[in-house]
Amino acid sequence: MTLTKKEIIEDIYAKTGLDKKTASEGVETFFAVIKSNLSKCEDVNFSGFGKFHVREKRARRGRNPKTGEEITVSPRRAITFSLSTALRAKLDDSDEK
Repeated sequence: MTLTKKEIIEDIYAKTGLDKKTASEGVETFFAVIKSNLSKCEDVNFSGFGKFHVREKRARRGRNPKTGEEITVSPRRAITFSLSTALRAKLDDSDEK
């Protein structure tokens, strides 16, 4: 099952008593701040959850799988996510049950 932005807004609405518009604006602002920091190549760290990190990937040789032709894959940025040790431990504990 996938958690969607709409479900996050509904959950905030149900648990806090905020109206849906305010909950929606808060979630949208939250994601806007994260996007803004990542677009500036700044890490985003949530204590007890994990860290989003922007990684520079250099150009590399690749191959078109359809034709087999060799191509050069241009350099780009990629976002990686690392779990915090607290969340990793919680996930490991839930697997044992």
